[in-house]
Amino acid sequence: MTSSGMRGERAPWVRPLIALAVGTVFFVPLYVACANVIKDGPKIARSPASLPIPPTLGNLHSVLSRPDQLFWVSLTNSVIVTGLSIVILTVLSAMLGHYLVRAGGRWSRALMLLLLCGLMIPPQVILLPVTRVLNVFHLMTTVQGLVLFNVGYYIPFGVFVFAGFMRSIPVELEEAAAIDGAGRQRVFWQVVFPLLRPATASVLIFLGVWIWNDFLDPLIILGPGQGTTITTGVYRSIGQYQADLGGVFAMMFLATLPVLIFYLLLQRQFVKGLTGGATKG
Repeated sequence: MTSSGMRGERAPWVRPLIALAVGTVFFVPLYVACANVIKDGPKIARSPASLPIPPTLGNLHSVLSRPDQLFWVSLTNSVIVTGLSIVILTVLSAMLGHYLVRAGGRWSRALMLLLLCGLMIPPQVILLPVTRVLNVFHLMTTVQGLVLFNVGYYIPFGVFVFAGFMRSIPVELEEAAAIDGAGRQRVFWQVVFPLLRPATASVLIFLGVWIWNDFLDPLIILGPGQGTTITTGVYRSIGQYQADLGGVFAMMFLATLPVLIFYLLLQRQFVKGLTGGATKG
């Protein structure tokens, strides 16, 4: 028996204690956020970690019934921006990843390396030149400009994920479909793309969460007067001299629900795609 095994038998409480400590670190912020959603605003400032006794739904009601409809406008813009961005990114990334993997050659590897270099550049570094380009094409302060920025910045990640999964698909499947008379587009969309469900779910989950939670890019590109997303809506709900803490927590809670539901639904499809691909081989 090894020395580490002996230490584990002598102190069986070590692992549960570490697990409890790590769980507490993750649970405390979640508890504070959820508890303050159903707590009166004055009590939040005095004791943010106390139990919400008695609970109240006033914070949620005040956010949903604001006269300026800040939450609903922000939610609509976020759904439009996120939905358009991830759909365009998924289509373009899958097609480009398939082309680069199947084409081969030095130039395709060089292009793949160039795309991967884009993953190393923070969006804040290129935000100023991007705004100048959008100004030239009159796309600044528009949803279209923000969607184009998301597509241009996140497409290297999508290509990287799809290209990795594409290498595991036998090229003989495409050759057999081509022999049967299918064209390139039909081969890709009816033969290759259905086999990329795990990659598609991964791209949708990661990019959907990243774009939904993005704050700086919508704030700069859309501007304060032309529109707001759900993250910038939370920022706008905080006044300069006072803040409704209950409303802020309620706004953050409601902003999290759509992307959480989206993640849970897509996670089931992701697992189903993995098991389906494992049984088809």
